[in-house]
Amino acid sequence: MPLNVLKKYPELLELAHLSEFDRILSLKRIFKRDIEDNHSFSFRRKKIWPVKGEEPSMQILFRHLTTEEIDEKDENEKVYQRRIFEMDRSMRLHWIKPHVDEAISDEIEVFSTEERIHGKNTFRTYVYNRKHKYVLVMEPQRSGNDYYLLSAYYLNRSYGEKIIEKKMKNRLAQLL
Repeated sequence: MPLNVLKKYPELLELAHLSEFDRILSLKRIFKRDIEDNHSFSFRRKKIWPVKGEEPSMQILFRHLTTEEIDEKDENEKVYQRRIFEMDRSMRLHWIKPHVDEAISDEIEVFSTEERIHGKNTFRTYVYNRKHKYVLVMEPQRSGNDYYLLSAYYLNRSYGEKIIEKKMKNRLAQLL
């Protein structure tokens, strides 16, 4: 059995020594087990779905859980965004399920906010692990019956915790 499949929270996946091909293969095994093939993937009895888009939704979700968006400039100095592999969030891919299942004893904050995103007011629900500086971001579906999983990541930037703390101060009275 491949080593990373046996890793449990709060251990980190071992990815640095793997080739890009083997790293993706290892991460996809975890993703399929915990998310894609997990028919009971839900948070507080609400089913969790990947977002829909131009390509297969599970492919979009996998990319959001293992890469980050960066700004780059082309030869004309025009800024565009692209996604690149992100080691910190990828090493924690197997942390999503225990956080969603609320099966860990760490101090976890669960809250919903209303945020301005792309010119629209949007609701988001966060699962924030203070001890390990880890965040899951979900968007409640309009029906209120399910969630979309948008991302999950380690707060490895100096400003990351401040942003989450600010969101918590503006939390809604009720979890969505």
